Amino acid sequence: MEKRIILITGGQRSGKSSYAQSLALQLSDHPVYLATSRIWDEEYRERIRRHQQDRGPQWTNIEEEKQLSRHALQGRVIVIDCLTLWATNFFFDNNSDVGQSLQELKQEFDKFTAPKATFIFVTNEIGLGGVSENLIQRRFTDLQGWLNQYVAGKADEVVLMVSGIATKIKPVQF
Repeated sequence: MEKRIILITGGQRSGKSSYAQSLALQLSDHPVYLATSRIWDEEYRERIRRHQQDRGPQWTNIEEEKQLSRHALQGRVIVIDCLTLWATNFFFDNNSDVGQSLQELKQEFDKFTAPKATFIFVTNEIGLGGVSENLIQRRFTDLQGWLNQYVAGKADEVVLMVSGIATKIKPVQF
């Protein structure tokens, strides 16, 4: 297996996660679902449990807030859902320091994606809307945009989801 990085981006409820999961199942009978969400309360924990059950027994489910590279996943097909929640964890832990968070995210991304595997990252295009009046939200939007650019630059393929329709934007098709 060669190393392959795929980035799936779009707005909320655009079909990103469904597309990523479908792609992973086309590529592997036993893909990995690596969820990056922090579990804030019991309701959210129950929601995660339901999502794991909905995916079915063919999936290996991993919950990991920050240190993705601690999991040995060489040779696997992995859906990482999502970069936005992953970045939120660094941003929160670093007291909204964009520079420190971006540096740590890039280092962990490079370490995680070093092995030969197929990495399918899901992210949000949160900068497509208006500019927030809230300073912290503006800082996070900057962080997310720069992280998305970094991952897209390393990706072999980038797919933009719009209303459930996948549009390949890298490599460019003519």
